[in-house]
Amino acid sequence: MLRVPRHPFLLARFGLAALPPADLSARIFRTSQARALWAGLAAHVNLPMHTPGAGAAGLMLGTAAHAGGWPFPRGGAQSLADALAEYFRFLGGEIRTGVRVKSRADLPPARAVLVDSSPAVARQLLQRSTPAYDAWLDHFRYGLGVLKVDYALSGPVPWLDPAATQAATLHIGGSLEEIRAAELGAARGELSAQPFILAAQHTLFDSSRAPAGGHTLWAYTHAPADVSPAYAQTIDAALERLAPGFRQLVVHRRVSTSRDIQAFSPVFGGGDVNGGRFDLPGLLARPVPTPTPYRTPDPQVYLCSSSTPPGGGVHGMCGYHAAQAALHDLFGLG
Repeated sequence: MLRVPRHPFLLARFGLAALPPADLSARIFRTSQARALWAGLAAHVNLPMHTPGAGAAGLMLGTAAHAGGWPFPRGGAQSLADALAEYFRFLGGEIRTGVRVKSRADLPPARAVLVDSSPAVARQLLQRSTPAYDAWLDHFRYGLGVLKVDYALSGPVPWLDPAATQAATLHIGGSLEEIRAAELGAARGELSAQPFILAAQHTLFDSSRAPAGGHTLWAYTHAPADVSPAYAQTIDAALERLAPGFRQLVVHRRVSTSRDIQAFSPVFGGGDVNGGRFDLPGLLARPVPTPTPYRTPDPQVYLCSSSTPPGGGVHGMCGYHAAQAALHDLFGLG
């Protein structure tokens, strides 16, 4: 936002729809069903719906759904990582795992280091910085955490509504008002008895993800960072209400709290799967208000995680833009 955009009028058109609070912009829809659909999209930002800028992600997700759907890789998310790794090795790259990086001394010599982790981790790797940059990283904020449940099932989910069997991704939360109340309560540290739930049932469309006749379902709800694993029972109950007999299908279930999510990767501070708040400051200064936020005061270190624009999501654009910055700085390319 600190540079002249290539398409200023298109950006202005997007901003007029994206910047108002999501519950306010929902009023443009005539039906309660359309307003509920919009609320489910906007709730992906892990923030109360009255937060300015929260509608930006909802508008982006809705546009993507119309343009090409919400695809997922056959065989599971690991197949996407495997394909990227295979191509990287084809190009001559080397991948090392099982190495805990705490400082630059843990890394081999390199002209550029791209950090796909939290701003706090990036700061540890800087050999040169400024007080202003450090201050911005110190004040980097995260949104709500999540409680996620992975289910192994002996059959497909018996939804009361047949339409639910035709979608890989589901928003479970009721009306706009109900979703708004659930998200506001979560932001206040309250655990709703009727939470907003995001769920995915990929095995309806990709049988390779489960043994013959088996199915999978994952579901998560936004929750405070200190949420207890016991809250998973609320998700179980919500699914049982909409799909009577669901509990009898559960072969195994794994619960991941906000602390578990953060332990998986530091970029998910407090369990925030978006890698940082998606409010207006989080959109304009991610993590710092500079024309190229991927650069750091250390000319060899670049930040390329979801804590940089455009934020969380399976899109790879954070890494793409960081790589473009590194190629420009090192070789004058881009």
